[in-house]
Amino acid sequence: MGVTKQLSNDLKTKTVHLPGLGEGYRKLSQRFKLSVSTVRNILRKWKTTGSVQVKARSGRPRKISDRQKRRMVRTVRVNPQTSTKDLQHHLAADGVTVHRSTIRRTLHKEMLYARVMQRKPFLRPQHKQSRLRYAQAHLDKPASFWNKVLWTDETKIELFGHNKGRYAWRKKNTAFQEKHLLPTVKYGGGSIMLWGCVASAGTGNLVKVEGRMDSTQYQQILETNVQESVTKLKLRRGWIFQQDNDPKHCSKSTKAFMQRNKYNVLEWPSQSPDLNIIENLWCELKRAVHARKPSNLNELEMFCKEEWSKIPSTTIQTLIGTYRKRLEAVISAKGGSTKY
Repeated sequence: MGVTKQLSNDLKTKTVHLPGLGEGYRKLSQRFKLSVSTVRNILRKWKTTGSVQVKARSGRPRKISDRQKRRMVRTVRVNPQTSTKDLQHHLAADGVTVHRSTIRRTLHKEMLYARVMQRKPFLRPQHKQSRLRYAQAHLDKPASFWNKVLWTDETKIELFGHNKGRYAWRKKNTAFQEKHLLPTVKYGGGSIMLWGCVASAGTGNLVKVEGRMDSTQYQQILETNVQESVTKLKLRRGWIFQQDNDPKHCSKSTKAFMQRNKYNVLEWPSQSPDLNIIENLWCELKRAVHARKPSNLNELEMFCKEEWSKIPSTTIQTLIGTYRKRLEAVISAKGGSTKY
């Protein structure tokens, strides 16, 4: 519209001459960077009507009134899980029949889009307060502090579980071709539980948990793997042990074990996987392992250990180097969930 107005003003002040009297359509199109046909239509409209303004046109009236639109917006803001089907019923009660795609387009114009809800741990007020205290207390810790931390965690990895929700490009009526299918096994084909640790120098030991882990087995894993990983990762005297607040981690016997072995345990807020950098590495590990398509649990364990050892130390150092941003995000959310 800006170019159109400019061309209109040029015509009014007669600085642009009509074809045959001065510049032709081609020169005008080059000057205003418009197509020749556009320039021709503008000039014809100007000669015919004396204006280049686009007049209001008749069209199909909107079914959803402004008042109903405002009510829809208010509804989804109060309850974001309201479905388009629910909104459709609300409008039907007012005598308005529209397709759900019409409702979606209306909400899109208000910059409201349906997105998959992120899964995050449920946070009670005491959890938020604990997370906030942790973030505030550690916000200004220097890099040397975090470089002394041995980060630990457990995760479960399924033989075929990572395939859920994957997509394949295919043509119509080819859904059951073998290359378009995902193999499934009853009960997911089994899974293994892993315990692992990392530090700024790289990945430490990764071990399979036999059966259901309790405090006794957890202590055995620590006794066998922690000091070995500390030596491997060249953590100096005064290194810090990080773990979450799982009951087996905080039992009386486990606390006594850590006191005997002089563990310097990092105080940790409950329900805070977003503050543990090892969570990011679990995602990378699972992607790499399932890309190799293990066929049984022995292969799954072997691939996990191989891919774990391949994780570069630079990846871990980047996570540690940006740790302050996580703490700032927790403070900004007043202890609530973050994107991490």
